[in-house]
Amino acid sequence: MTATISLPPTAEADDRAFSSSSLRLSLAPTGPAPALLDGAWWPRSRDLESELPALTAVLDPLWGRITRVTVNPVHWPVVPRKVPVAGHVVKVGWFLAEQDPHELLLLSYRTGRWNLLVVPPQTTPVSAAWLMAAASDPLGTSTASRLMEEAARLRTVSETDRTVEAVWDSEGGHEARDPAARPRIPTVTAALPQQPMAR
Repeated sequence: MTATISLPPTAEADDRAFSSSSLRLSLAPTGPAPALLDGAWWPRSRDLESELPALTAVLDPLWGRITRVTVNPVHWPVVPRKVPVAGHVVKVGWFLAEQDPHELLLLSYRTGRWNLLVVPPQTTPVSAAWLMAAASDPLGTSTASRLMEEAARLRTVSETDRTVEAVWDSEGGHEARDPAARPRIPTVTAALPQQPMAR
């Protein structure tokens, strides 16, 4: 299930399909074999206190009440101990060595545990779309960090291709593709001096 879920702050905002408070979330469909990741979340900031309430508001009805969240503090400047959400409090913990720095672990009391790739807020929409689709693949076997590395590699390849294309264009590459636009190179035939034949 891939979803961009809109959570308007007021009733007057209901007519807007996607507001600035839209939750950017992609969840893997439930399958026979569990994937390494259960989806991806693309928060708008690295402020857990302001971002977690919208996430849990969507996940509570789907997965059961989220009671605990853990992160790796490498990418989170502040890790609060508790975050008040609709009707309850979510405890927040952190693990440095034990948890992937690009992953959010969610626990629901007596229901289960889920791992979400956290797409960095500053990610371009194209990279974010690729990451969210890859993390939501029910047959996915990549960790969150591995997906981030692959996205960086794809971005580098794309940027290199654009650079090569720009150089090609600046050197007349597109014009050279059209045979009618190609300048004609005159054919030069030079007479070779005659050499005496061996007897």
